[in-house]
Amino acid sequence: MKKISILCLAAAVSLIASGAQAHFMVMYTPEIALNDSSDIDLRMVFTHPAEAGHTMDMDGIKEFYAVYQKGDGEPKKIDLKDTVKEIVWTNPESSDIAYSALIPKRTFRSMGDYVVVLVPGYHFEEEEGVYMQQIAKLAINVGGMPGNWAEPVGLPCEIVPLIKPYALWTGNVFKARVLSEGKPVPGAEVEVEHMNHPPDLGTNSMPAEGTVEYPHDAFVTQTIFADENGYITFGVPKEGWWGFAALGVGPDKEHEGKELSQDAVIWVKALDMK
Repeated sequence: MKKISILCLAAAVSLIASGAQAHFMVMYTPEIALNDSSDIDLRMVFTHPAEAGHTMDMDGIKEFYAVYQKGDGEPKKIDLKDTVKEIVWTNPESSDIAYSALIPKRTFRSMGDYVVVLVPGYHFEEEEGVYMQQIAKLAINVGGMPGNWAEPVGLPCEIVPLIKPYALWTGNVFKARVLSEGKPVPGAEVEVEHMNHPPDLGTNSMPAEGTVEYPHDAFVTQTIFADENGYITFGVPKEGWWGFAALGVGPDKEHEGKELSQDAVIWVKALDMK
């Protein structure tokens, strides 16, 4: 009986530890509010950004594009898949396949918003016996002229920001709406993590040392729920990158005969006011 109790306790500890880390499709480039057009060096990696944790294979990239809109003009889709290269991403305790994209200056040469979209393949989470697909997006602005940052881009599921995701001050309240097939998702569960280990593009890695020390595992991944109209709010407590992942809100619920969690992800960046 004592042995069984010890085993149960060990299993519980393991579950608690694993629960402290949320899966996140990371899309990262150093700056997303650009004064002028420039080459954009971007990384896409499936990992645990708050703790530079386990790195996972995202099973390739199905789609990678940007939706551009200047002012009230019609949105334009720009295919970016030819800019993608496979790389190996290394965190302190694991490494796996990830992807880089070098988007040339001429692609984002006009002023306005470019909402970059990543539709990855399907990661199989063996411990849970489910597939995961995190459809992610990142808004980049050139020249300060706003465009379509607050508009849906027509994804199966997405998080639509209601405050400029590239122009947040620390302390701002980030507000957004969770959509599935264009409709609000009441009560959507949304995980939030700070990119505590800023990526190094030169080495394709995250450093072991973070910028924040967590007092308790519960602080690693914040969890918020959408209201009855699909709206979420989150007070941004620190500068840097913040990821939001709405879990299982996509219309697809199965892949290859197994459960699928089709998630919506958005990344935003906050700066300290000086």
